[in-house]
Amino acid sequence: MEYRIAIALLAGLAATSLRAESLKLTELDLSVIKQGYGRPMVNQNIIGKPMAIAGKPFAWGLGSHAQMTWRIAINGAKKFHAFVGVDDSSKDGKGTVVFQVLVDGKAAYDSGIMATGEPAKEVSVSLEKKKNLILKVTAAGDGQGFDHADWAEAVFEYEGSKPVSIVPPVEKPYILTPKPGPQPKINGPKVFGVRPGHPILFTVPATGDRPIKFEAQGLPAGAKLDPSTGFLSGSVAEKGEYKIEFTATNSKGKAERSFKLVVGDVLALTPPMGWSTWYMAYTNITDTFVRAQADAMVSTGLINHGYSYINIDDGWNVIPGSNDPNRGGKARDDQGNLLSNKLFPDMKGMCDYVHTKGLKIGIYISPGKTTCAGYEGSLNHEEQDAKQFAKWGFDFLKYDWCSYQNEVKGDTLDEYKLPYAKMRDALLKTDRDFVYNLCQYGLKEVWKWGEEVDGNFWRTTGDLGASDSYWDSMSAIGFGQAGYEKYAKPGRWNDPDNILIGKVMVGGQLLPTTLTPSEQYTYMSLWAILASPLVLASDLTQLDEFTLSLVTNDEVIEVNQDVLGKQGRRLRVSDDLEVWVRDLENGEMAVGLFNRSEDPAEMTVSLSELGIDGTVQVRDIWRQKDQERTSKSIKRKVPRHGVAFLKLTKVTK
Repeated sequence: MEYRIAIALLAGLAATSLRAESLKLTELDLSVIKQGYGRPMVNQNIIGKPMAIAGKPFAWGLGSHAQMTWRIAINGAKKFHAFVGVDDSSKDGKGTVVFQVLVDGKAAYDSGIMATGEPAKEVSVSLEKKKNLILKVTAAGDGQGFDHADWAEAVFEYEGSKPVSIVPPVEKPYILTPKPGPQPKINGPKVFGVRPGHPILFTVPATGDRPIKFEAQGLPAGAKLDPSTGFLSGSVAEKGEYKIEFTATNSKGKAERSFKLVVGDVLALTPPMGWSTWYMAYTNITDTFVRAQADAMVSTGLINHGYSYINIDDGWNVIPGSNDPNRGGKARDDQGNLLSNKLFPDMKGMCDYVHTKGLKIGIYISPGKTTCAGYEGSLNHEEQDAKQFAKWGFDFLKYDWCSYQNEVKGDTLDEYKLPYAKMRDALLKTDRDFVYNLCQYGLKEVWKWGEEVDGNFWRTTGDLGASDSYWDSMSAIGFGQAGYEKYAKPGRWNDPDNILIGKVMVGGQLLPTTLTPSEQYTYMSLWAILASPLVLASDLTQLDEFTLSLVTNDEVIEVNQDVLGKQGRRLRVSDDLEVWVRDLENGEMAVGLFNRSEDPAEMTVSLSELGIDGTVQVRDIWRQKDQERTSKSIKRKVPRHGVAFLKLTKVTK
């Protein structure tokens, strides 16, 4: 009898210990959450106000923001339940997000695109016999502005061990790019565009032991090459395509390369390569700072791989009405000409200095009354400002929408084109070439009309920004370029924003990127396939060996700079695994196997899927090494958030 009672008591204790309990999502460690804005909030929305979705208040839950990723060990959890939606605090109803729940790497819940004012959706996911859970909020492909996302009344049901937050895996840098050898090698673009009679500014990019002697055969009348520096200069009066043979010779050998100088109406025949002040310093810039970055572009060897632009963003001129002794004062002289602020005392001298380095230099302004940061804009001074930029010696203009929104008289396409057409006309009246960057965040599908206003490249989305959820922002914007490829061609490029690797400004501090090494390989590979401008955003004076190896891989750059100018396309997407392809000159093809999932994955693509008959030589682009030959399929194990970047060349007998 006593034995039976003891057994019953033990059974009762076991049942009690395994009784399902509940755990609010907010009771977990929130410090591991990565998101694109702010910090996760307990029982409040992301801006610290009471949570409400479509007018319905929720007393408790998690206030988050796109892009958000949170990895959780399931342990004894049996079920996850929540209500999700865009918080009513999203300004002017602009927020659009997608809520996702991944269980052991597979999609268990997807809300679809949710917008401000849409009623909350109920989430109920079984976790029986599972290991890991990932909660995500993505930006629905339109940028993350005002993406206030609520996980309302979010709770786990568990037995025994509670679920716990997981710190994302740490990955050490691994360098794949071989170092350039001592022999000369000519790199970078194989074509360059210039307008008739305008100054030619091009440096032949070449690696190898210095000194190198440069020579050119087939130079048109008016063009000249400096044999010691490789600087191509002068001007050509007659339109035409001029085929040139460059030669670079040093004590270790000789390199040759065919090149085409196109004298005509279109610039930027390959995606521009360079650097910008914005994400590294924002408006904390000076003449000395810009010169130092130009020095570093040369001393690090970036110039030898094709990087050529030093671009000044917001913060170089005067803030109207400001009392700041350095940035205030008169914005224009008595004739209405733009004035730089006291931190830029000699604009022409600075431009001349950058040009002596074999580099080009860019400037920034807005078509509105002020720039994004409140500095003087070009409204009603377009022609005058273009002349001033040319007089100073600039070669590039970023024209940023910003305050012009206040000038728009109606929500029509013509109104959105107007300021960019005005500045186009003004630039064309000058005696210099300006690569023209339309920075207006994809408004009115700019990729469809940017060419009409002579834009050379245009932003397709909002800012990438630098944050602790940078992977989600970068991958959402980068992979979100699918479908834009038909609008890109030589001289007309889609721009998903700058390259934010190395040290960038985060929260007022210059900090190393939060991207893992694999994520950075994905970044550079994707931008190469997308034929996107390669504009670096980090401190060039503090490039470490790993970062320098990333941005100077000449075979990656060669894909980006391919003369066909065909932007890559997405071939396939399934469960966060994506295959992208780009057609290259000589019938070659670049293939990117991208793993956006949270675990390593084996990926396969067949030649028939790629539309290839016969046999191909497979080359690892990052390692710059030939691998197998195949007539069937290619299989690779791809790391979490990583890529296998390959070039396929048809094998002929």
